Amino acid sequence: MAESLKIKVTIAGRVYPIRIKNENEEEGMRKAATQINNLVTKFEKNYAVSDKQDVLAMCALQFASLIEINAINKNEDLINATEKMNKLSVLIDKHLKR
Repeated sequence: MAESLKIKVTIAGRVYPIRIKNENEEEGMRKAATQINNLVTKFEKNYAVSDKQDVLAMCALQFASLIEINAINKNEDLINATEKMNKLSVLIDKHLKR
C-alpha cells in the first residue's frame, strides 16, 4: 500500500495539514484551496461580511450547490437520452415489422 504524504494548504488565512496519496490528489487539493481563497476574497469584497465562518459557509454553499446542480443536470440528461432511445427503439421495431 502506498504511503501517504503530508502537505499544508492555506484556506482563509489558516494553515491546514492534509494527508494525500499521490500527486494528482495534491494538485486537486491545492487547486481547491485556491478556488476557496478566491471565493473568500470575492465574498469579502462584495458583501459586508467580516466573520470568516460566515464567508466559509457561503463558500461551502456555493461549491455544494454546484455539485448538486451538476447531479440534477446529469440525471435530466440521462432521462432525456433514455426517452430518445425508447422512441428510436419503437421506430426501429415498426420499420422492421413492415
